[in-house]
Amino acid sequence: MAADNAAHSKHAHIATGVGVDTPADTVVHAVDDIEEYDNRLPNWWLLTFYATIIFSVGYFFHYQMLGGENTISAYEREMQPVWAAEAARLRAAGAVTPQMLLALARDQSIVSQGRTLFATNCVSCHAANGGGGIGPNLTDNAWIHGGAPDRIYRTISNGVTNKGMVAWGPQLGAERVQAITAFVLTMRNTNVAGGRAPQGTPE
Repeated sequence: MAADNAAHSKHAHIATGVGVDTPADTVVHAVDDIEEYDNRLPNWWLLTFYATIIFSVGYFFHYQMLGGENTISAYEREMQPVWAAEAARLRAAGAVTPQMLLALARDQSIVSQGRTLFATNCVSCHAANGGGGIGPNLTDNAWIHGGAPDRIYRTISNGVTNKGMVAWGPQLGAERVQAITAFVLTMRNTNVAGGRAPQGTPE
């Protein structure tokens, strides 16, 4: 009889959740004999939850507000030696092709050179951010003389005399024109605020 009472007591504790380990359990919801208890969550769970909240706040500020390196920028940084070698190989081949110009546009050292040359020679017509002024907007998807890499290179190198575009090739040389072209390629489709309205054909 005592064994039966012990078994019954143990079964009652399992069924109700009320026993030695959980003396303060309170049923807050019951449906079809399934009872929900208002138990205190374990400390390890609460610590994990609060740590996740703190981490998410730090993560947001680091990557969204302070410009922390994300996976894309990390990939581009790690690939720079590979892209630089490819740009050097194609440039050494001599032919100015769309493939070569796109490779130059991924080489940050060449893009940086192009940015400096652009600031020295091009901002009076195209604005410092490429949004256009006297000249067209270079940050949208519309191009008057073609937006393909080789077309941009030819426009910069040969100029457009009837529209006041200087032929920079004779003044700067092929490699500097290539650097400016590489920088201009990085501006395409960035659509800077306050830029001039699109002109030409979308590409």
